[in-house]
Amino acid sequence: MMAKEITVLSGKGGTGKTSVTASLAVLSKKTVLTDCDVDAPDLHLLLKPEVLETQEFKASRVAVIDEELCVQCGKCEEHCRFGAIEKLIIDPILCEGCGVCAYICPVAAIELEKRVSGYAFISKTKYGPMSHALLNPGEENSGKLVTLVRQNAKKVAEKENCELIINDGP
Repeated sequence: MMAKEITVLSGKGGTGKTSVTASLAVLSKKTVLTDCDVDAPDLHLLLKPEVLETQEFKASRVAVIDEELCVQCGKCEEHCRFGAIEKLIIDPILCEGCGVCAYICPVAAIELEKRVSGYAFISKTKYGPMSHALLNPGEENSGKLVTLVRQNAKKVAEKENCELIINDGP
């Protein structure tokens, strides 16, 4: 049997979505809980989950220069519109992973590598299993991380034979 889902949503922060979700969790049985607000999750503050599994979430990319291949032509620095390359060193905080530097490099000395953008968790609470996540500061792709949280919740619901998933929306 596929679990039914209830999602608590609102158009504005601070309206009490998490409080409503936590209250529903206390009243329900055979339920998987999710915190889909991966940018600023706070359901864990109320339910105090014990983390059972941690999963790296890789979504963004960062440029990396192979110093052995680099001929120090400076084209990458010249074309980087984010100012992420200075003296042929890439600042991973400023790098947006756009790939212009890798495209413009005449000797293919630059590659884009995926970096950890956040973490997804499977936890247990007093009120049932919980799927939640945390996006690293400044990272994008929160929608993909929310999708992962919801997919994990469905897997847990099937495994634990839960009838309901309660989502604390973003």
